[in-house]
Amino acid sequence: MSALARCLNLADVREHARRRLPKGIFEFIDRGAEDDEALAHNREAFRRIKLKPKVLIDVSSRSAETALFGRAHAMPIAIAPTGAAGLVWYEGELELARAAAAARIPFTLATRSMTSLEDIAAKAGGTLWFQLYVWAERKLSFKLVERANAAGFEVLIVTVDVPVAPNREYNGRNGFSLPFNPTVRALLDMLAHPHWLLNVMSRYLLTTGMPRYENMPGEHRERITQGGKPLTSLRGDNIMWDDIQELRRRWPRTLIVKGILRAEDAVRAVACGADGVVVSNHGGRCLDSAVAPIDVLPEIVDAVSPRATVLLDSGVRRGGDIVKALALGASAVLSGRPCLYGMALAGKMGAQHVLELLRQELLTAMGQVGCPTVADLGPEIVDGAAAKAARSAEQVRAFA
Repeated sequence: MSALARCLNLADVREHARRRLPKGIFEFIDRGAEDDEALAHNREAFRRIKLKPKVLIDVSSRSAETALFGRAHAMPIAIAPTGAAGLVWYEGELELARAAAAARIPFTLATRSMTSLEDIAAKAGGTLWFQLYVWAERKLSFKLVERANAAGFEVLIVTVDVPVAPNREYNGRNGFSLPFNPTVRALLDMLAHPHWLLNVMSRYLLTTGMPRYENMPGEHRERITQGGKPLTSLRGDNIMWDDIQELRRRWPRTLIVKGILRAEDAVRAVACGADGVVVSNHGGRCLDSAVAPIDVLPEIVDAVSPRATVLLDSGVRRGGDIVKALALGASAVLSGRPCLYGMALAGKMGAQHVLELLRQELLTAMGQVGCPTVADLGPEIVDGAAAKAARSAEQVRAFA
């Protein structure tokens, strides 16, 4: 039996990924910032939410089908942008995009990906979204937006919750950094993981050479082992609301602002032209004292729904978590780390396995709470203060 077949849940997949990947790369995708408090709190917040099932309802035929921005999808999940996918598997972004297409859900390509957006558009198929960091030299960001538009990406997601580089001390301890500095410790770590050497690094070295960030501006499009020119022009510490308005003018399709944790910021994003927001703390990878997105989801839904679509990420590890997020007002969730874990085992097949686990768990949870469709998931199945806030918001919208 293959390692993938032995994985019955995401915790199993994560553990196999931990064994397969060099420690530096695994910790880069798996851990958070500083003391990992936000990372842990994201999970604790989901665990605190309890459900109150409705009974004696026919759930013999259940469907996770959902619609997002005019597109039908097999389930309310999109693959989140992940910048290190190309180090987890050879051409990892393309593998993830193909897995998403096979699962009939959206895939989000990260700015700092190792496969160009043009290659993804040409080879992946499916529904493609693009994630953008706004750089200090705005014209570089605008050129990237033009490329995404020309390539046919349907949604532009602007990430706004990384104004300065986060503090990730574990990278200093495990010897992994980007640009990659092949220290003795890092090289020994890689040699101790032959599966990764054979399926990832060896394939790069035998084909295109060391990967590079293909969507970066030309002068910064260096191999991951090269530092390139100073990154002053790529800093993002001066992005403001005017930039969202400018991107709205330049982008002709769906625009989403990602990294919202305050209701007033969600309102302002919509006022600037956003079609939706992602309630997110960057998976706990930036501000270690950040609130858990699921805790503030109801107030943000209350503030902007139905004028804008509200999505959520950070901490989703079970189908039951998706039920909780949708019951509290999210239209869908974004998932990043789980698909990377799966891909570490078997590329596209591993990511598909993870998505199928989530789909089956979602359908099971829907049946157990008495909701045959995602449209049936509402705050009445959630116990506690979060449900009261969500119900209050739902009543206000009903009379608006």
